[in-house]
Amino acid sequence: MATILIVEDEIPIHELIRRNLQAVGHICLSAFDGKEAIQIQAQKEVDLILLDVMLPEVDGYDVFQQVRGTPTIFLTARSSLSDKVKGLTLGADDYLVKPFEMLELLARIDAVLRRTKKESKSFELDALRIDFERRQVFLNESPVECTPKEFDLLEVLVTNRNIALSREKLIELAWDFDYAGDTRTVDVHIQKLRKKLDMENRIKTVYKMGYRLEV
Repeated sequence: MATILIVEDEIPIHELIRRNLQAVGHICLSAFDGKEAIQIQAQKEVDLILLDVMLPEVDGYDVFQQVRGTPTIFLTARSSLSDKVKGLTLGADDYLVKPFEMLELLARIDAVLRRTKKESKSFELDALRIDFERRQVFLNESPVECTPKEFDLLEVLVTNRNIALSREKLIELAWDFDYAGDTRTVDVHIQKLRKKLDMENRIKTVYKMGYRLEV
């Protein structure tokens, strides 16, 4: 997992981000203005910065100029194309407009960390090991054959571990489309993963909602 500096002056948004990042295992540092962000980045080893643009003291663009070299995702209410272009042209790794879904933020964080080699390309839990780069799964060091969609679903559960996901959200993330019809295919795939990977006690059913991978 990574050490992530959250630079956001709106406390409810800041706390929501912090709780969700900690739930999936990240270490969080907090700054509520631009000056404080620069000081923390200079003193701590940070893998990624989540950076609001409109900040007290020093705005996000100026902060970014002073912390170059640390992977950064801008989080901002500024949604114009010119603002996005400015942020990305400065060299930011991503630009996410508020309001955003927390699962989208987690996915973008995961993508940036993998790209910058700060995120492990494998995951281990109990006797299970997943190699994301080679799309291979091992149980007790023996390979387990998973279909492409089973692997996609497993990767979504791992990326969002400890977070309850509805069946509809799992279809959106693992099947890559919105679907309002029968979601029993999710249940079928979950049951197969539980059986193949000995995860009956790890993949929990969330009553009247969906599933959660408990780590």
